[in-house]
Amino acid sequence: MLVYLFLINALGFVLMLADKRKAQKNRWRIPESTLIATAILGGSLGTIAGMRIARHKTKHPKFYLGLPFIFAVQVIVAVLILSLGPLLS
Repeated sequence: MLVYLFLINALGFVLMLADKRKAQKNRWRIPESTLIATAILGGSLGTIAGMRIARHKTKHPKFYLGLPFIFAVQVIVAVLILSLGPLLS
């Protein structure tokens, strides 16, 4: 699970940086749905880091509000799973 989380967050980070570079060069862009999906699949922290470091998508509410919301939900779900796990077994 840790390897998956590392890889999906690294992917989110790289996708955000790549999209910024493509935007600067007026090239084909990475769809916003792909960036959001990467965050939903567990890469929210990496995607947020990429957004902040590249200063990309920082004026879009879908990103500056949506990504932290996704991350918060993921943390809450993880805490619930970890705390309820012993009760369910």
